[in-house]
Amino acid sequence: MSFTTIWFSKRWQVVVNPYSQKDIAPNKFERIFREHVDESELVWHRDRKDRTVKIIECDGWKFQQDNKLPVELREGDTINIKAFEYHRILKGAGSLVVEITEHEPNQNIK
Repeated sequence: MSFTTIWFSKRWQVVVNPYSQKDIAPNKFERIFREHVDESELVWHRDRKDRTVKIIECDGWKFQQDNKLPVELREGDTINIKAFEYHRILKGAGSLVVEITEHEPNQNIK
């Protein structure tokens, strides 16, 4: 489990994230969503940077972009997410392990 501090309603608040995170490099990290995560914690959200997400471990989890149907994730898949684009993940069985690389917005994602 990890924590994030955000400025909300004129005060700082601590938010508990539904994943644990391990830094790999300055712009790369691994996230693990455990099988016991509550589905209500997997909310629609946007990120400030472009991201390339590589699926390391997965069993029935899905990814959904705004105004699109969910797609099933498979180990080895790579997903490109633009900054400020709404998206979410949908819980499957077991844990979901992903490797995320962040890019500055408008930088070419490969």
